[in-house]
Amino acid sequence: MVVVSLSPERVDLVFHALADATRRDIVEAAMGGELSVSALGRRYPISLTAVQKHVAVLERAGLVRRRRLGREQLVCTDMDAVRDASRLLDRLEVLWRDRLDRFASVLADEPAGDPT
Repeated sequence: MVVVSLSPERVDLVFHALADATRRDIVEAAMGGELSVSALGRRYPISLTAVQKHVAVLERAGLVRRRRLGREQLVCTDMDAVRDASRLLDRLEVLWRDRLDRFASVLADEPAGDPT
């Protein structure tokens, strides 16, 4: 298993960024290759400024990279960062499944109907 060593601050930034549906969609759309911010703006019923703010949140979290090409700002997903987030979620799932299994085991040991 690959150990993900993200700082707690970075984890907070990543999951804050992914907490918004528009930002998740931007990450997914930019997985297919570079998209301009203006092209992204046409996908959503929000202002271009709002899209730029979403991209800035994703960029601070390290989930996308942005570069300038002339007057355009091009956005692409950083797949390594997405993989890191996925691995972290996998680790959390293992942790919680283990806790639930232990909880079920404790409940199974309790005699039925015994409140003590």
